[in-house]
Amino acid sequence: MNLLYVTLQAAGGGMDMSFLIMMLAIFAIMYFFMIRPQNKKQKEIANFRKNLEVGQEVITSGGIYGKIKELNDNYVILEIASAVRIKIDRNSIYANAASSNEQQLTK
Repeated sequence: MNLLYVTLQAAGGGMDMSFLIMMLAIFAIMYFFMIRPQNKKQKEIANFRKNLEVGQEVITSGGIYGKIKELNDNYVILEIASAVRIKIDRNSIYANAASSNEQQLTK
């Protein structure tokens, strides 16, 4: 009886290797379809924020459209209407308003 129990346990050891291979395959799929595209998008946004210029029309992460009037290391002054300026964090700028308008027109 004990010998049968030990033999069955030894036979079950092969499943560990197939489980490991399956987990590696799932991680590879997640990397190429989820993690890698997200990292690429984050790099594009960081590069966009680094290259901001005065006079550029942008959209904030809160959906506010405005024109950049002043740039600083940590914040940006946006003009959202004539003589209405707001101070926002530089990291909250999300997209270029001109390019998003062009995308909406082509749809």
